[in-house]
This record gives sequence, C-alpha cells and structure tokens, in this order.
Amino acid sequence: MTGIRKWLLLPVVVAVGARPMAGQSGRELSLEEALRQAETQSETMQIAQAGVLRARGQALQARSQYLPQLSGTASYQRTLKSQFEALRGSASPVPPPTVPPPPPPDTTTWYTPCTRYLGGSGATPTEKILGLERYANCASSGGGGIDFSKVGFGSQHQYSLGLSGSLTLFSGGRVQAQNAAAAAGQRSANIEVAAQRAKLALDVTESYFDAVLADRLVAIAESSLTQTEEVLRTTRVARQVGNQSEFDLLRAQVSRDNQMPQLIGARTNRDLAYLRLKQLLNIPYGQPVSLTTPLADDRSLVSLTARELQPGVSAPDTSADVRAPVRQMIEALRVQEAQFRIAKSEWLPTISLSSQYGRIAFPRSGVPEWSNFLSNWTVSLGASMPLFTGGRTKGERLVAEAGLREAQARVEQTRELAALDAQQALAQLEQAQAALSASMGTAEQAGKAYSIAEVRYREGISTQIELSDARILLQQAAANRASAVRNVQVARMRLALLKDLPLGVGSSQAPVTAGGAAAAGAGAPGAIGGGSPGGATGSAAQRAAASAATSSIPQ
Repeated sequence: MTGIRKWLLLPVVVAVGARPMAGQSGRELSLEEALRQAETQSETMQIAQAGVLRARGQALQARSQYLPQLSGTASYQRTLKSQFEALRGSASPVPPPTVPPPPPPDTTTWYTPCTRYLGGSGATPTEKILGLERYANCASSGGGGIDFSKVGFGSQHQYSLGLSGSLTLFSGGRVQAQNAAAAAGQRSANIEVAAQRAKLALDVTESYFDAVLADRLVAIAESSLTQTEEVLRTTRVARQVGNQSEFDLLRAQVSRDNQMPQLIGARTNRDLAYLRLKQLLNIPYGQPVSLTTPLADDRSLVSLTARELQPGVSAPDTSADVRAPVRQMIEALRVQEAQFRIAKSEWLPTISLSSQYGRIAFPRSGVPEWSNFLSNWTVSLGASMPLFTGGRTKGERLVAEAGLREAQARVEQTRELAALDAQQALAQLEQAQAALSASMGTAEQAGKAYSIAEVRYREGISTQIELSDARILLQQAAANRASAVRNVQVARMRLALLKDLPLGVGSSQAPVTAGGAAAAGAGAPGAIGGGSPGGATGSAAQRAAASAATSSIPQ
C-alpha cells in the first residue's frame, strides 16, 4: 500500500499560501485521505478482491488432481424385512442315517451332524454318500449347512466402515492444461484488482477536483453578483442625482437579477459534485465536508512534463504491452490455449489407480465388537478412452480452436487500442497545460481590464455596457483558469496510473466555456455532475474508443 500511495499522491501540489476550499464547513478532507478511504470503502474493490479469492480456489481445485483422493465412509443398516427369511423355514427333524458302527477312536471323523462335510481317510464310498445326504438334508431344513447370516444374507444389523482412494496416473495432458488455465485466471484476477484500484484512484481524483472546481465557480458567481450589486448601487445613486438615465438603472437591475440564477445553478452543481464524492467514499450525504487540497494553480503545473510525474523514472511507461487490459487479454489467451489442449487430449486414455478397503459386521443384536468385523480390500487399475462419441469430441475441439483464434485477435485489438489510449493521455496533458498557460495570462489581463473599466464608470468616462462586458470577460477568464487547472491535475493522475488503468477511463476534461454567463452558471459545472461519473464528456471519437476497449476486456 505504501508504494501505491506514493504514486497515487503525485498530482497533489499544494500552492504556497493557498487557502483551503471551504465550500462546506464540517469534516476536513484532503485528497490523500480521500484516496485512502476510497480503497477501504469501495464495493468495486471488494468485488475485485473476491475475484482473486475465487481464482485462488479454482487453482487449488486444479492442483488437487495431482494428488491422491481419499474418502472415508461409515454406515449402519437395519433390515426390517428380508427375502432370505424364506431360507429359514422350519422342517421336520432329519432322521439319523443307517450307518455302520463308528470307526475306532483313532480314525478321522468323516462327518459331523449338520456341519460341513468332513471326508475321512478311512471312509468307504457308501459312508461318503450317506454323509453328503446328511449334509444336504441339514442345509435344506435349516438345521445346518452354510450360515448365510454371517456374510449378510438376511442379517438384521449391518455395520460398515470403508476407506477408498484414487490417483490419476495419466490423463493425456488434461490435468496440466487445467492447472495452466487456473494459474492464468489467478494472474488475471490480480491484474483486475490493480486495475480497479487505479480506476478508483482516478475517479476519486476527478470527483475531488470537480468538487473543488465547483467551489471555485461558486466563488466566481458570488463575486460576479457582488460586482453587479455594486454597479446597481452606484447607478441608483447616480440616478437620484440625475447623472444616469432610467434606462441605465433598469439595465443594472436586470444584470443583477440575471446573476442570481447563475449563482443558484453553480451552488446546485457544487452540491451534486459533493454528493458524487461522498458516494465514492461512503460518506453520509448529510455530513458536511470541507476539502483542504486546493487546485493549486501555480506556474509549476504549466511547465510540468511527463518525465516529472514519477521521480527517479525517466518517463511513465506508455508502451502497450505493460497496460493492464493487454496483460489481461494475454492471460485470457493462455486460458484458451489450455482449453484447446484439453479438447485435443480427449482422444487419449485416462489411466487411474484406485483401492477400496472396508470392514463389515453383521451382529445378531446390539453393537458389534471389533473382532466381529470382516475385511474386504480391493485394488484396481483402470483405463478409459472414448471410442465413438457421435462427433461430440470433434465439436469440442472446433469450439476450443475458435475460442483460441478469437483470443489471439482480441490481444492484437487491445494492444492497438492501448497504444492509441496512451497517446491520447499524453495529448490531453499537453492540451491541459497549454490551456492553463493561456488562461493564466488572460485572467490577469481581465482583472486589470475590469479594474480600469470600474474606475472609468465611476468617473463617468465609460458606459455601463463597457463595465458589464469587462465583468463578463473577467468571469469567463477566471472560470477557464479554474477548469484548466482541474484538467491538468486529472491528466497528471491519469498518466501516472496509465499502466494499470482500463482503456478509455478518465479521458474527459472539464470544458473551457466560451461564454461568461455559462462559465459560472450551468456551462462549466456541467462537466462536474454530468450524466456519467467523473464528468465524462469527451468527444465522440473518445467515447467510441472507450466503448470498443471496454467490450474487449474480460471482466
């Protein structure tokens, strides 16, 4: 933040002995404080930072495909009714078979009642057949044979604990491409944060100096009203002694009355400019604010060059490749390249290794002991690849190729617009400085001319028309000078932030009015409130360039 604030405050030039613009009494607010508060209160910055967080999450999702995926399960199942209950039907007792006397004690038993068949080494064929019959009768009558309940058939209680894992061994480059796309998205999100921070700083600077300019125009309108009232008072006295005609008195009254709507309009535009600034800073609209950073219309602004905007740097970098929109489009191009690689890899097989381990228990009642659990563990190696997709895979590849070509064209388009935008920023600074240089001399001459005209009118040498013309010229020159200073300050800030600014942002200037009445009334402040934030008036060509640039930048 320290490094950013250092170049954010470059246009703040405080003139020696300049008094604060106190259009409103209340909280004192400097440009530095406004820039600092705007960054912490701006919803736009919060949205951009949320985009960084989202991009970071997407990068983690893509990176996780390099690592094994493990999951555990635990479940309990209670069987209320089972189809295997049919196997448990009761049957008549099985009569013991007629067999020869049992073998001597030292010989091996060849069967046990209703258990698994045991073939003794000394059993005759007849004994073995009788044993098999006995075993079959036990199994069919439910009195013996296989106990299916031990393996889950018809069991009322089932407990299961499981652990499964999988690892992708080969994906044809899809995982690498997805990680490359996620990394490009993360870099683009960081660029967007810097761009929104720069745009916010320029918007605050424009709104701040627009409000200061509105204060200056209100002061000019009030001064002009005071002058017309003084002329009206002098004319009224002269009319009483017979030195002025009734026509001159009526003209003086009309001039004074015409000045009132202009003053009211200037005050209304000033209030709107303050509301716009408060909206950017999240200041309550009803809270009074006093701006302490003046326009600082000293002569250093006239001779300032682009090389002096950033101390220690030869000149602000205005090359197209360093602009934020161009860098964002390059990252978008990398995303499309990754998508194209993913589409091409759909024809390649995916090989994965997976394993499942489980412990299962079927107790007759209650909670089983650990010794009751049975193990089940499998490991598998599988491969899958599309053999026929009906043209879907080829269609996805064509779509990805079209996106790649479009991204390449947009990079070149944005680079050309960025070069044009940089030249426009330099031209606007030169234009604003030239206008300021011309207006400073004009304002001084207009002040002297009005003083002479005022003396001539009091002495009766000149007419009221001559005095009114001199007053209008002075009013116009003062308004032009204030507007020119505002344009220089905003142009300086725009050039200092040019690297991170979106295209076409801050290309407007407060118009230098052609009429004195419009200068202090509805004409000059129109660039303050306006229909767009920051007084974006600009020419038709500027607006077209800004619109084309904005539409080509991914948001």
